[in-house]
Amino acid sequence: MAEVQNNNGDKKKGRQKKMNVFVDFTPMVDMNMLLITFFMLCTSLSKPQTMEISMPSNDKVSEEQQSKVKASKAMTFILGADDKVYYYLGEPDYKDYTSLKETDYTPDGMRALLLVRNRDVVAKMNDLKKQKAELKISEEEYTRKASEIKNDKNSPVVIIKAMDGAKYKNLVDALDEMQICNIGKYVIVNVTDGDEFLLKNYETSGELSRNIAGQV
Repeated sequence: MAEVQNNNGDKKKGRQKKMNVFVDFTPMVDMNMLLITFFMLCTSLSKPQTMEISMPSNDKVSEEQQSKVKASKAMTFILGADDKVYYYLGEPDYKDYTSLKETDYTPDGMRALLLVRNRDVVAKMNDLKKQKAELKISEEEYTRKASEIKNDKNSPVVIIKAMDGAKYKNLVDALDEMQICNIGKYVIVNVTDGDEFLLKNYETSGELSRNIAGQV
């Protein structure tokens, strides 16, 4: 509130009266406190977005044990240096480096491969999301059915292996693609000696092919 005080101490004629203005900010402080309290009660605190990852244990696992996954459903991605990513389907053929293919992190690369491999699950998940949007099923029922669809015995299994030269961002991008493509079964494991041998032969053959092409 503002108050105006007249200073009538000077009685001489011809002198202009002085007016002192006093502004009381006490109500403003009270209002600010009420606004802060209102926003604290009505605003939900941000929750950190986390993802559960099952990391491999320190126990040594043989390549035979890692190959127990049904070969026709398995797909392995090897994250290399310089933002490169390689993959092979089923069990690796370490004697044939051409079994290793190269792709990238673009939608036409890793994502396209996963969507083709997981097309049945993607179709069922799209139908389930439509039912949820139309309020035909509850949130709890959606979560339960989504888990059943993603973990069906016929759904693909993705194995992710990161080389020493791979960046942390490469692993995060790969995990993002698992969520986008509705991959329910995926695991991060260590690179085996066979994978390193296969990748070395692949890179050597590629370098040799480029040298031959440059000489022609």
